[in-house]
Amino acid sequence: MQIEETALPGVLIITPRRHGDHRGFFSESWNKRTLERAGLSLPEFVQDNHSMSRETGTLRGLHYQSPPHAQGKLVRCGRGCLFDVAVDARRGSPHFGQWVGVELSCENGRQLWVPPGFLHGFVTREADTEIIYKCTDYYDADSDGGVRWDSLNIEWGVARPILSDKDRDCVAFGEWQTPFNFNGDA
Repeated sequence: MQIEETALPGVLIITPRRHGDHRGFFSESWNKRTLERAGLSLPEFVQDNHSMSRETGTLRGLHYQSPPHAQGKLVRCGRGCLFDVAVDARRGSPHFGQWVGVELSCENGRQLWVPPGFLHGFVTREADTEIIYKCTDYYDADSDGGVRWDSLNIEWGVARPILSDKDRDCVAFGEWQTPFNFNGDA
C-alpha cells in the first residue's frame, strides 16, 4: 500500500495496490498487517458504512461525532467519484480550521484516513456515487453533529450543492463550539 501524508498531519491518503487484467482488478482495501509493516498503526474499526448519492453535486457534511464517541474514518469510493474533505476541528491545534480535500474514485482506488477530531464531508462528482468507510466507534445519535458546509471557504467545486435539511441547517464554523481538543480527547 502507498501511504501519503497531506497538509494536515494525521490525515493520510492510502492507496492499495491493484492487480488487474482484462477482467477488471482485485485489491485488498484494508490489511492491518500490511499497514503496520509500513509503520502505520490505525485504531480498531468497529463499523462499516456505505452510502449512495444519486445526483452529481450531492454534498454530505461536514459531520462529526463528539467524544466519547469520536470517530476516525477510513473513506473510499466504491463507484463513481467524489471530493472528500477533512477539517481539523481540534481546539489548540496549529492547523485548527484548516482543510484538505482529495478526489476519491473507484478508478483511482485512493482512500482517505480522517482521524477523530476532524470534520468530514464530501461532494459527488458523478451520479450514483457510492462511498464506503470504516469507523473507529459506533454511531451514537447523541454525539452526532455537523458544521455548515460553506463556512470554511472549502473549494467544493459546486456552487449550489444538493443538501439534506440537516446539513443545510448546521451552525457555521465560526459560531460552533468544538468538542475536540488537540491535547486530549480526540
